[in-house]
Amino acid sequence: MSGSYDARAEGEGRIYQASGDQHITEHHHHGPDWTGPDSVRRPAVGRAPVVLRDRAGEMDRLRAAVEPGAGNRVYVLHGMGGCGKTAVAYTLFHHATGRAGRVGLWVNASDPASLRAGMLAVAADRGASDGELMGARSGLRPAADLVWHYLDRSDRPWLLVLDNADAPAILRDGGWLRTSPTGTVVVTTRQAAAHWWPGAELLQFGVLPREDAALVLRDLAPHAGSVEDAGEVADRLGRLPLALTLAGGFLAHQVIDPWTLADYGRRLDSGTGPDPIELLDQGATAVGNDSRHLLSRTWQLSLDTLTGQGLPEAGHVLRLLACWANDPLPLAILSGAELGPELPASRVETALRGLLDHSLTELVSRELRCLRTHGVLLDSVARTTPAGQRERLAATASRLLLAALPEVPDRGAQEPHVTLLAPHVIALLRRAVVWETGRATVEAAAECARRLVAAVHLSGDYSAAHTLGSEAVELVSPRLGNDNVLVIGLRQRVGHALYRLGRFQESEALHRQVLEDCERTLGPGAPETLEVCIKLASPLFNLGHDGDAVSLLRRAAEGRHRLFGPDHPLTLLARSALLELTTTPDEIAAGESLVGDCHRVLGEHHSITLGAELAYARALRVAGRAKDALPHARAAFAGYVRRFGHEYPIALSARLNLSRALAALGQYGEAVEHAEALVEGRTRTLGPKHPWTIQAREERDQYRRTHGGT
Repeated sequence: MSGSYDARAEGEGRIYQASGDQHITEHHHHGPDWTGPDSVRRPAVGRAPVVLRDRAGEMDRLRAAVEPGAGNRVYVLHGMGGCGKTAVAYTLFHHATGRAGRVGLWVNASDPASLRAGMLAVAADRGASDGELMGARSGLRPAADLVWHYLDRSDRPWLLVLDNADAPAILRDGGWLRTSPTGTVVVTTRQAAAHWWPGAELLQFGVLPREDAALVLRDLAPHAGSVEDAGEVADRLGRLPLALTLAGGFLAHQVIDPWTLADYGRRLDSGTGPDPIELLDQGATAVGNDSRHLLSRTWQLSLDTLTGQGLPEAGHVLRLLACWANDPLPLAILSGAELGPELPASRVETALRGLLDHSLTELVSRELRCLRTHGVLLDSVARTTPAGQRERLAATASRLLLAALPEVPDRGAQEPHVTLLAPHVIALLRRAVVWETGRATVEAAAECARRLVAAVHLSGDYSAAHTLGSEAVELVSPRLGNDNVLVIGLRQRVGHALYRLGRFQESEALHRQVLEDCERTLGPGAPETLEVCIKLASPLFNLGHDGDAVSLLRRAAEGRHRLFGPDHPLTLLARSALLELTTTPDEIAAGESLVGDCHRVLGEHHSITLGAELAYARALRVAGRAKDALPHARAAFAGYVRRFGHEYPIALSARLNLSRALAALGQYGEAVEHAEALVEGRTRTLGPKHPWTIQAREERDQYRRTHGGT
């Protein structure tokens, strides 16, 4: 038999075709085809907050939005992942369904399927029939219209929470987000761009205050330690609610050998065992154990969304930011940032805007426009940065910082951005070392540190210069060695900061080590070796070793003369330093020539010229020629005050010299005035126990006694 047959199957029926006789038996078992959520009347959260900390102002505003008669409004809770937006929505939900007497409806809006299923479940809850729902699910009628039809006609006021709406296009494309006089809508999202939320009231959420952050840890693990211990751990975690919840959950669920908060803090910083992000992720079982509750994963959700929106470059910008610290970063640093084909310079602006819109970073209002990114986020991103990208990222981060740091900073206040870069330079050094980047990249980062420490030192902040320099040396010396010229420069800066802080013996010891390393590796006549000679002379002189100090300064002056010539600024500096410690007739005659050379080569207002005037005034005074010294002492003091202000350290030294010259001439009234101002200035800048403060106080008291007796 041959021929053709027409056939049609419906539902789950199938068509069979064969030659010969057939006997077919089929059994079809029909069950419910519902694939929506099990409930929209309960918040779908992994773990409810024990107590909602802080957020008082936001909760007052949201509670007012669910009072009787309130409606027709949308509130968007936005902020970075893990900042507690869902916890706020959860707390509001229970207030609305309890005290406010509203119907509470909770929908997961993280993806189109979940949103659609959840909203149709809302329609069912508000009275839609099975037939209407089937028509909406099959596309025979607009699903969003059906949902809002029943929301508008609800017999009770309601609160609708659209949680995790991190891709707002899902809401817009389907028309899912609307307002209704019968209810209030709350959206939680990482998407901060206002254009996605026309007509909505935006509430931004960030990290918690320290006290509240500590209480979050205490809420979850009340027996793990003191409030102060909790505060220290909270600071280490950047006071991010998700990180606090993970840490508290971990501590609360330990059984065999429970840790204290202090133990946990030490493990975060120990560098052994699990890294901080992995340690935090171990607490995820206490909060639902899904990807949104894993610090190692939660940021990637936003980056995946950005990639889906055509912005894969955003991930490269975030990985570049992870080379630096979580402190405010001047935006100008990113000018010219590029990483080759993956991140051309033309795409940095757009990629950065994507990060801002998804709350992965934020703008900070300061004197300079700055960017701030949470530290836990940066650590998580750095941890997952592919090894093949790390070298280029760290090298680019170094290049951008070098472009912003002065190669040879001048004395006095630095540009505002220089101080802001301090934490970023140290963070970059740490990243370069931990990532095991090549020697050239580590050296570039070390050069950033050298420039930074020099600038901070010359601004007069010797304590910060000492701290920054010491940390930089500790980080890079294991990779580069103490003989590396950059490490030598950093160690020398640390030694000079110790001198300025009055720690003369420590300064001498460190400078002697550095001088020995310089002579061995660079040679006795190298510029770096001669610089250390000058710096070593200062603590030696203050310790009473005048002869050794003068010998070192004479060596430096003669060496620089040979290397650079008589009129080079470095030679003039060395001659000035030598003049400050010598009073022989030949040196005083050379001092007059030095001042003239500085005026001719550099001008009367240059800091080197002012230093020569000050050194010459001192030499004349010590030689018994106070009358000749006084004009130079006044000129140096006035020049330093004009350039740097009354409390700059060298201006204070110039005031000391002036008061001594006045006292030597018997002009005790004016000498006391300067001595009193000197004591006040040194007490404020150096502290009351610094040797120079004590010395100034003793001289002031002596002048007072002498002046009172005249």
